[in-house]
Amino acid sequence: METRCRCGDTCIQPASVVLKDFELLYRPCARCETWKLKKFSPLARQIDLNEIDSIFGSCNCGKRHLDIVIAHVLKIMMDEGVKDKKSTLRSACTPLITPAYPLNSAPYLPKNSVVILSDEINKNCARRIVDEVDEVKGALKGDLKKTVGIKDSHFSPNVYELLAGCDIRCDIVQTPYGALCIHKYQGKVHIEFPQVRSPKIEILRKVLEKYDAPSVLDCTCGPGTLGIACLKAGARRVVFNDIWFPSVTMTAINIETNGFHVDFWNPKKNVVAEGENFKAYSLDIRDLEEVLNETFDICIVDAFPDVDTTEFVEAAGKLGRKIVVI
Repeated sequence: METRCRCGDTCIQPASVVLKDFELLYRPCARCETWKLKKFSPLARQIDLNEIDSIFGSCNCGKRHLDIVIAHVLKIMMDEGVKDKKSTLRSACTPLITPAYPLNSAPYLPKNSVVILSDEINKNCARRIVDEVDEVKGALKGDLKKTVGIKDSHFSPNVYELLAGCDIRCDIVQTPYGALCIHKYQGKVHIEFPQVRSPKIEILRKVLEKYDAPSVLDCTCGPGTLGIACLKAGARRVVFNDIWFPSVTMTAINIETNGFHVDFWNPKKNVVAEGENFKAYSLDIRDLEEVLNETFDICIVDAFPDVDTTEFVEAAGKLGRKIVVI
Protein backbone atom coordinates (compact mmCIF):
# COMPACT_ATOMS: atom_id res chain seq x y z
CA MET A 1 0.00 0.00 0.00
CA GLU A 2 1.17 3.57 -0.68
CA THR A 3 2.12 5.36 2.54
CA ARG A 4 3.78 8.44 1.05
CA CYS A 5 2.46 11.67 2.52
CA ARG A 6 0.04 13.64 0.36
CA CYS A 7 2.54 16.52 0.38
CA GLY A 8 4.87 14.25 -1.61
CA ASP A 9 7.54 14.05 1.07
CA THR A 10 8.55 11.18 3.37
CA CYS A 11 6.58 12.45 6.38
CA ILE A 12 4.98 9.06 7.08
CA GLN A 13 7.66 6.73 8.41
CA PRO A 14 7.52 3.14 9.73
CA ALA A 15 7.44 2.81 13.50
CA SER A 16 10.89 1.20 13.41
CA VAL A 17 12.29 4.45 11.98
CA VAL A 18 10.31 6.88 14.17
CA LEU A 19 11.12 5.06 17.39
CA LYS A 20 14.86 4.87 16.79
CA ASP A 21 16.52 7.21 19.32
CA PHE A 22 13.33 9.32 19.53
CA GLU A 23 14.05 10.20 23.17
CA LEU A 24 17.12 12.15 22.04
CA LEU A 25 15.27 14.11 19.36
CA TYR A 26 14.33 17.14 21.46
CA ARG A 27 17.32 17.30 23.79
CA PRO A 28 19.64 20.32 23.53
CA CYS A 29 23.31 20.02 22.78
CA ALA A 30 25.95 21.45 25.12
CA ARG A 31 25.97 24.75 23.19
CA CYS A 32 22.21 25.32 23.06
CA GLU A 33 21.14 28.51 24.82
CA THR A 34 18.75 28.30 27.76
CA TRP A 35 15.67 30.52 27.56
CA LYS A 36 13.20 31.46 30.26
CA LEU A 37 10.57 33.58 28.56
CA LYS A 38 7.38 34.27 30.50
CA LYS A 39 4.39 32.72 28.77
CA PHE A 40 1.79 35.16 30.11
CA SER A 41 3.79 38.38 29.74
CA PRO A 42 3.76 40.34 26.45
CA LEU A 43 6.66 39.22 24.29
CA ALA A 44 7.50 42.82 23.34
CA ARG A 45 8.27 43.57 26.98
CA GLN A 46 10.74 40.70 27.26
CA ILE A 47 12.90 40.97 24.15
CA ASP A 48 13.87 43.73 21.73
CA LEU A 49 11.86 42.94 18.61
CA ASN A 50 14.19 45.18 16.57
CA GLU A 51 17.02 42.72 17.25
CA ILE A 52 14.92 39.67 16.62
CA ASP A 53 17.15 38.15 13.92
CA SER A 54 20.06 37.65 16.29
CA ILE A 55 17.77 36.35 19.04
CA PHE A 56 16.10 33.86 16.74
CA GLY A 57 19.29 32.27 15.43
CA SER A 58 19.51 28.51 15.95
CA CYS A 59 22.39 26.63 17.53
CA ASN A 60 24.92 24.85 15.31
CA CYS A 61 23.04 21.63 16.09
CA GLY A 62 20.03 23.09 14.23
CA LYS A 63 17.66 23.17 17.21
CA ARG A 64 15.91 26.01 19.02
CA HIS A 65 14.00 26.10 22.30
CA LEU A 66 10.22 25.81 21.89
CA ASP A 67 9.71 29.27 23.41
CA ILE A 68 11.99 30.87 20.81
CA VAL A 69 10.22 29.05 17.98
CA ILE A 70 6.82 30.29 19.20
CA ALA A 71 8.27 33.78 19.75
CA HIS A 72 9.40 33.76 16.12
CA VAL A 73 5.89 32.70 15.06
CA LEU A 74 4.35 35.42 17.21
CA LYS A 75 6.64 38.08 15.74
CA ILE A 76 5.44 37.18 12.24
CA MET A 77 1.82 37.26 13.44
CA MET A 78 2.47 40.77 14.79
CA ASP A 79 4.06 41.85 11.51
CA GLU A 80 1.00 40.59 9.62
CA GLY A 81 -1.45 42.34 11.94
CA VAL A 82 -2.87 39.08 13.28
CA LYS A 83 -1.56 39.87 16.77
CA ASP A 84 -0.75 43.13 18.57
CA LYS A 85 2.22 44.17 20.75
CA LYS A 86 0.43 43.04 23.91
CA SER A 87 0.32 39.43 22.74
CA THR A 88 1.91 36.67 24.82
CA LEU A 89 3.48 33.34 23.92
CA ARG A 90 0.52 31.55 25.45
CA SER A 91 -1.91 33.39 23.15
CA ALA A 92 0.10 32.89 19.95
CA CYS A 93 -0.93 29.40 18.84
CA THR A 94 -1.10 25.75 19.88
CA PRO A 95 2.12 23.92 18.96
CA LEU A 96 1.58 20.27 17.98
CA ILE A 97 4.96 18.58 18.06
CA THR A 98 5.80 15.62 15.85
CA PRO A 99 6.64 12.99 16.79
CA ALA A 100 4.95 13.67 20.11
CA TYR A 101 5.52 11.87 23.39
CA PRO A 102 5.40 12.95 27.06
CA LEU A 103 8.26 15.32 27.90
CA ASN A 104 9.68 16.36 31.26
CA SER A 105 10.83 19.75 29.99
CA ALA A 106 10.29 22.09 27.06
CA PRO A 107 11.81 20.63 23.89
CA TYR A 108 14.50 22.00 21.61
CA LEU A 109 12.98 21.61 18.17
CA PRO A 110 14.69 20.51 14.94
CA LYS A 111 13.47 21.35 11.45
CA ASN A 112 9.89 20.37 10.48
CA SER A 113 8.96 19.16 13.96
CA VAL A 114 5.81 21.13 14.78
CA VAL A 115 2.41 21.96 13.28
CA ILE A 116 0.79 25.10 14.66
CA LEU A 117 -2.92 25.66 15.23
CA SER A 118 -4.54 29.10 15.53
CA ASP A 119 -8.08 30.37 15.11
CA GLU A 120 -6.81 33.84 14.08
CA ILE A 121 -4.20 33.07 11.45
CA ASN A 122 -4.69 33.87 7.73
CA LYS A 123 -3.08 32.44 4.60
CA ASN A 124 -0.44 35.11 4.10
CA CYS A 125 0.66 34.85 7.70
CA ALA A 126 0.65 31.04 7.56
CA ARG A 127 2.81 30.99 4.43
CA ARG A 128 5.34 33.35 6.01
CA ILE A 129 5.53 31.22 9.13
CA VAL A 130 6.10 27.99 7.21
CA ASP A 131 8.65 29.69 4.92
CA GLU A 132 10.57 31.54 7.63
CA VAL A 133 10.33 29.33 10.72
CA ASP A 134 12.21 26.14 9.88
CA GLU A 135 10.75 24.16 12.74
CA VAL A 136 7.15 24.70 11.55
CA LYS A 137 6.08 22.20 8.91
CA GLY A 138 2.44 23.27 8.67
CA ALA A 139 -0.09 25.86 9.84
CA LEU A 140 -3.76 25.12 10.58
CA LYS A 141 -6.66 27.48 11.17
CA GLY A 142 -9.13 26.21 13.73
CA ASP A 143 -10.40 26.27 17.30
CA LEU A 144 -8.75 23.77 19.65
CA LYS A 145 -11.97 23.65 21.68
CA LYS A 146 -13.84 22.16 18.71
CA THR A 147 -13.03 18.49 18.18
CA VAL A 148 -12.05 17.50 14.66
CA GLY A 149 -14.08 14.71 13.07
CA ILE A 150 -17.71 13.69 13.34
CA LYS A 151 -19.35 12.82 16.66
CA ASP A 152 -22.21 10.81 15.16
CA SER A 153 -24.21 10.59 11.94
CA HIS A 154 -26.58 13.23 13.35
CA PHE A 155 -23.77 15.81 13.46
CA SER A 156 -21.89 17.71 10.78
CA PRO A 157 -18.14 17.06 10.66
CA ASN A 158 -15.65 19.62 11.90
CA VAL A 159 -12.21 20.10 10.33
CA TYR A 160 -9.32 22.53 10.62
CA GLU A 161 -8.19 24.36 7.49
CA LEU A 162 -4.64 23.72 6.33
CA LEU A 163 -3.35 27.14 5.24
CA ALA A 164 0.28 26.28 4.48
CA GLY A 165 2.69 23.36 4.56
CA CYS A 166 1.83 19.84 5.71
CA ASP A 167 -0.21 18.81 8.74
CA ILE A 168 0.80 15.15 9.09
CA ARG A 169 1.86 14.36 12.64
CA CYS A 170 2.85 11.30 14.62
CA ASP A 171 2.02 10.50 18.25
CA ILE A 172 4.08 7.89 20.07
CA VAL A 173 1.72 5.86 22.27
CA GLN A 174 3.20 3.58 24.91
CA THR A 175 1.43 0.25 25.41
CA PRO A 176 2.31 -2.96 27.30
CA TYR A 177 2.78 -4.55 23.87
CA GLY A 178 5.29 -2.02 22.56
CA ALA A 179 5.20 1.60 21.45
CA LEU A 180 2.84 2.56 18.61
CA CYS A 181 3.32 5.33 16.06
CA ILE A 182 -0.04 6.88 15.25
CA HIS A 183 0.09 9.18 12.23
CA LYS A 184 -2.72 11.60 11.47
CA TYR A 185 -3.51 14.51 9.20
CA GLN A 186 -4.22 16.82 12.09
CA GLY A 187 -6.68 18.99 10.21
CA LYS A 188 -9.04 16.04 9.78
CA VAL A 189 -8.33 13.69 12.69
CA HIS A 190 -8.91 14.64 16.34
CA ILE A 191 -6.03 15.73 18.55
CA GLU A 192 -4.92 13.47 21.40
CA PHE A 193 -1.94 14.39 23.54
CA PRO A 194 0.19 11.32 24.45
CA GLN A 195 0.50 10.47 28.14
CA VAL A 196 3.03 8.41 30.07
CA ARG A 197 0.26 5.94 30.85
CA SER A 198 -2.79 6.19 28.63
CA PRO A 199 -6.04 5.61 30.57
CA LYS A 200 -7.59 4.11 27.43
CA ILE A 201 -4.74 1.65 26.96
CA GLU A 202 -4.94 0.74 30.66
CA ILE A 203 -8.66 -0.07 30.37
CA LEU A 204 -7.96 -2.15 27.27
CA ARG A 205 -5.08 -4.02 28.94
CA LYS A 206 -7.31 -5.15 31.82
CA VAL A 207 -9.82 -6.56 29.33
CA LEU A 208 -7.31 -8.23 27.02
CA GLU A 209 -5.50 -10.05 29.81
CA LYS A 210 -8.65 -12.12 30.37
CA TYR A 211 -8.48 -13.57 26.84
CA ASP A 212 -6.14 -15.70 24.79
CA ALA A 213 -6.01 -14.39 21.20
CA PRO A 214 -9.49 -12.78 21.15
CA SER A 215 -11.40 -11.45 18.16
CA VAL A 216 -11.96 -7.70 18.49
CA LEU A 217 -14.28 -5.16 16.87
CA ASP A 218 -13.08 -1.59 17.33
CA CYS A 219 -16.40 0.08 16.56
CA THR A 220 -15.19 3.71 16.65
CA CYS A 221 -11.51 3.31 15.84
CA GLY A 222 -10.38 6.86 15.02
CA PRO A 223 -6.82 6.57 13.64
CA GLY A 224 -6.60 2.97 14.91
CA THR A 225 -4.75 3.19 18.22
CA LEU A 226 -6.76 0.71 20.30
CA GLY A 227 -7.29 -1.82 17.52
CA ILE A 228 -3.59 -1.81 16.60
CA ALA A 229 -2.76 -2.31 20.28
CA CYS A 230 -5.01 -5.39 20.15
CA LEU A 231 -3.10 -6.72 17.14
CA LYS A 232 0.16 -6.14 19.00
CA ALA A 233 -1.31 -7.98 22.01
CA GLY A 234 -1.96 -11.06 19.87
CA ALA A 235 -5.61 -10.74 18.90
CA ARG A 236 -6.42 -13.35 16.27
CA ARG A 237 -8.63 -10.91 14.35
CA VAL A 238 -9.40 -7.20 14.57
CA VAL A 239 -12.08 -5.35 12.63
CA PHE A 240 -11.71 -1.57 12.62
CA ASN A 241 -14.56 0.82 11.90
CA ASP A 242 -15.25 4.53 12.01
CA ILE A 243 -17.95 6.64 10.39
CA TRP A 244 -15.36 9.37 9.65
CA PHE A 245 -13.60 8.26 6.48
CA PRO A 246 -10.40 10.30 7.01
CA SER A 247 -9.88 8.47 10.31
CA VAL A 248 -10.18 5.03 8.74
CA THR A 249 -7.78 6.07 5.99
CA MET A 250 -5.25 6.92 8.70
CA THR A 251 -6.05 3.62 10.44
CA ALA A 252 -5.00 1.72 7.31
CA ILE A 253 -1.77 3.71 7.11
CA ASN A 254 -1.07 3.18 10.81
CA ILE A 255 -1.69 -0.55 10.58
CA GLU A 256 0.96 -0.72 7.86
CA THR A 257 3.49 1.56 9.54
CA ASN A 258 3.21 -0.41 12.78
CA GLY A 259 4.28 -3.62 11.13
CA PHE A 260 1.17 -5.32 9.72
CA HIS A 261 0.97 -5.82 5.98
CA VAL A 262 -2.08 -4.42 4.20
CA ASP A 263 -3.09 -6.77 1.36
CA PHE A 264 -6.04 -4.76 0.09
CA TRP A 265 -6.30 -0.97 0.01
CA ASN A 266 -9.21 0.93 -1.51
CA PRO A 267 -9.63 4.45 -0.13
CA LYS A 268 -12.84 5.00 -2.09
CA LYS A 269 -14.99 2.22 -0.66
CA ASN A 270 -16.61 1.36 2.67
CA VAL A 271 -14.15 -1.52 3.02
CA VAL A 272 -11.01 0.58 3.20
CA ALA A 273 -8.31 -1.98 3.91
CA GLU A 274 -7.78 -5.67 4.63
CA GLY A 275 -4.96 -7.92 5.75
CA GLU A 276 -4.38 -11.42 7.01
CA ASN A 277 -6.09 -10.89 10.37
CA PHE A 278 -7.74 -7.47 10.12
CA LYS A 279 -10.22 -5.45 8.11
CA ALA A 280 -11.12 -1.75 8.16
CA TYR A 281 -14.58 -0.32 7.41
CA SER A 282 -16.01 3.17 7.23
CA LEU A 283 -19.64 2.75 8.28
CA ASP A 284 -22.13 4.00 10.84
CA ILE A 285 -21.79 1.70 13.85
CA ARG A 286 -25.51 0.97 13.55
CA ASP A 287 -24.99 -0.50 10.08
CA LEU A 288 -22.20 -2.92 11.00
CA GLU A 289 -24.59 -5.76 11.77
CA GLU A 290 -25.64 -5.79 8.11
CA VAL A 291 -22.10 -6.51 6.84
CA LEU A 292 -20.46 -8.45 9.69
CA ASN A 293 -21.71 -12.02 9.92
CA GLU A 294 -19.70 -12.94 13.03
CA THR A 295 -19.64 -12.56 16.80
CA PHE A 296 -16.62 -10.95 18.44
CA ASP A 297 -15.14 -11.67 21.84
CA ILE A 298 -14.64 -7.95 22.50
CA CYS A 299 -16.32 -4.83 21.07
CA ILE A 300 -14.67 -1.48 21.83
CA VAL A 301 -16.73 1.72 21.90
CA ASP A 302 -14.56 4.84 22.21
CA ALA A 303 -16.74 7.84 21.37
CA PHE A 304 -15.96 11.54 21.63
CA PRO A 305 -16.61 13.21 25.00
CA ASP A 306 -20.24 14.30 25.61
CA VAL A 307 -21.61 11.84 23.03
CA ASP A 308 -24.46 9.62 24.22
CA THR A 309 -23.20 6.07 23.58
CA THR A 310 -26.50 4.30 24.30
CA GLU A 311 -27.19 3.45 20.66
CA PHE A 312 -23.51 2.60 20.06
CA VAL A 313 -23.53 0.10 22.92
CA GLU A 314 -26.81 -1.38 21.70
CA ALA A 315 -25.39 -1.84 18.20
CA ALA A 316 -22.16 -3.34 19.53
CA GLY A 317 -24.16 -5.69 21.76
CA LYS A 318 -25.53 -7.38 18.64
CA LEU A 319 -22.01 -8.21 17.51
CA GLY A 320 -19.97 -8.94 20.62
CA ARG A 321 -19.95 -10.83 23.89
CA LYS A 322 -18.03 -8.22 25.90
CA ILE A 323 -18.70 -4.51 25.30
CA VAL A 324 -15.94 -2.18 26.49
CA VAL A 325 -16.85 1.52 26.67
CA ILE A 326 -13.72 3.65 26.84
